[in-house]
Amino acid sequence: MFGIGVPELVLILIIGLVVFGPGKLPEIGKAVGRSLNEFKKATTDITSSTTETVIKTEATPPQKPVDAEIRTEAIVKPEEKKQ
Repeated sequence: MFGIGVPELVLILIIGLVVFGPGKLPEIGKAVGRSLNEFKKATTDITSSTTETVIKTEATPPQKPVDAEIRTEAIVKPEEKKQ
């Protein structure tokens, strides 16, 4: 995961027991677990919304500006003026 092996994990748990005591350690573990779960959920939501936006952007063809349509309709060919 982060290059942490079993010996390092055991050392961290022993230090946690000494600093916080056996009563607080489960509460701290739950809080850390909830925080990681919320972070993972937020990351997934951001990734999916970004992916949807990219897919919608690539799927829709580019549109002509409204001004271009008006200009092309306003131009009258010389042959049409004579009639």
